[in-house]
Amino acid sequence: MNGQHKSKALAGVVAVLTLAGCGGGGGEQRPTSSATPSATPSPTAASPAPTKTAAPEFTAKISAVPRERVKHSWRPSCPVPLSRLRLITMTYWGFDNRPHTGEMVVNASAAEDIVSVFKKLYGFRYPIRRMELVDEYKASDHASIDADNTSAFNCRRATGSSNWSQHAYGLAVDLNPMENPYVSADGSYAHENAKRYVKRPKQPGVIHPGDRVVKAFASIGWGWGGSWPGTKDYQHFSSTGR
Repeated sequence: MNGQHKSKALAGVVAVLTLAGCGGGGGEQRPTSSATPSATPSPTAASPAPTKTAAPEFTAKISAVPRERVKHSWRPSCPVPLSRLRLITMTYWGFDNRPHTGEMVVNASAAEDIVSVFKKLYGFRYPIRRMELVDEYKASDHASIDADNTSAFNCRRATGSSNWSQHAYGLAVDLNPMENPYVSADGSYAHENAKRYVKRPKQPGVIHPGDRVVKAFASIGWGWGGSWPGTKDYQHFSSTGR
């Protein structure tokens, strides 16, 4: 092979080798890119902090009391007829920091006032353990108190008396009875679960003289058993103050 032919042959071999180096597996040519590397992406803006969900608004409904709802707590010999009682279904703030719906039976003359008080308590986020009709406890005041149940109407006599209680008229409310126990003048109390509240600690649900709870009931003219001389009924609010 002369020099000219040899040079052409070598050039052909180089061309074949060059083309082979550019191919991928299977003989396809791998695409190349002339784009410059992209810049490092800037960090995204931080997500906004979640907003606190607003609590549902206070709601209340006043209705007639079905006889079967008070079959244990009302009877014809009670000092107020069934027609003069009202069932309130309303929102209350729980110790779990959540809204709940409870029920309470009161005198018809006081129903709207009671709703206005509990609307204020809900706005204060004053915690209430539970709010059930005393009939859920077969009208046992003792059992209702042991359950820390907030209630109103119950056709019964006043504690230690033969006279009708204001509860028998639907004109009294017992509020968080465990946190706010009945304490005799000698310091005794009937419910063991209330022991730690007899000395009136600064804890949720405990009512103190002149606080917002006392003032809320005072705004409708109701007095507080915690202001009685001697014996104290810290859970008790009534239209007569007794």
